[in-house]
Amino acid sequence: MRSSQLAQTIANEITLLVTSGELSVGDHLKTQQLADRFGVSRSPVREAMDMLATQGLLEQKENRGFFVKEITDSIAERVREDAEPFEVSNDYQRLAEDWLTDRIPAEVTEQMLRERYDLTKSQVNDVLMRASREGWAERKQGYGWRFLPVAKTPEAFEQIYRFRMLIEPAAMLEPAFRLDRKIIEEQRRIQLRMLETDIERLPAERLLHNGALFHEELIKMSNNPFFHLSLVRVNRMRRLLEYRSRVDRSRTVRQCQEHLEILDLLERGEVVEASYAMRRHLGGALSKKSPVTWSWSHQAHEKELLEK
Repeated sequence: MRSSQLAQTIANEITLLVTSGELSVGDHLKTQQLADRFGVSRSPVREAMDMLATQGLLEQKENRGFFVKEITDSIAERVREDAEPFEVSNDYQRLAEDWLTDRIPAEVTEQMLRERYDLTKSQVNDVLMRASREGWAERKQGYGWRFLPVAKTPEAFEQIYRFRMLIEPAAMLEPAFRLDRKIIEEQRRIQLRMLETDIERLPAERLLHNGALFHEELIKMSNNPFFHLSLVRVNRMRRLLEYRSRVDRSRTVRQCQEHLEILDLLERGEVVEASYAMRRHLGGALSKKSPVTWSWSHQAHEKELLEK
């Protein structure tokens, strides 16, 4: 991917952070944090922010950096038009399916992937950067890449949700649980923004990210770091299989509404009721997502048999 193309992709990503509510008006964008998030160097991030400043989404203040401006209808329309670059590429699909079905080892080199998939160096880098952003690949120290443990089967997917049904409601009942108004306000803003935005047009990865972020932020209020670390880890493990089984966008609307109901209960101090609501919420998600995951797994198995 050429630098200008990469910068455009990052610009689209930053714009989506704004339209999804993850970044709000007045927020200061830090180059290194964005570079770390997208798995790139600082240079294309700076180029992307220059683009967005020219387009009016960001404001560059002398000696202070870039800040989010209020989004306009024209910018929102551009986001809809530029949604295509966030669709999953065939190269990414092939790599993901091969990892899910154990066709490739956990540790690989870029040269090995170039030869296996007949890709250029930039194409391999693009695919690996996306896998890294989605939490299932990381660069090894020194040389090569490592694919991280993920839920590769519907059984593992269900086990993760049942684990979450235990720890997330319990975290709210911890003696050290304390309501953090800043977390509540931020998550309410994100959920409302998602409902107000055209969910049908937001990239699936953004919907999944916002959903995981809601749960990870709420569990922080337990003030027990082991709850938070455990949830972050299992979310990383389930992300790829959930992403590949397709996002139910109509269900996402209901999920946002249930998230807001949980926030309402917490704000009123009804923590026990919020804990019960969280368990119902996760149970409902499992009942909806599990059949879809089993269906995808069955289709993948049939495809594998046909290829033999």
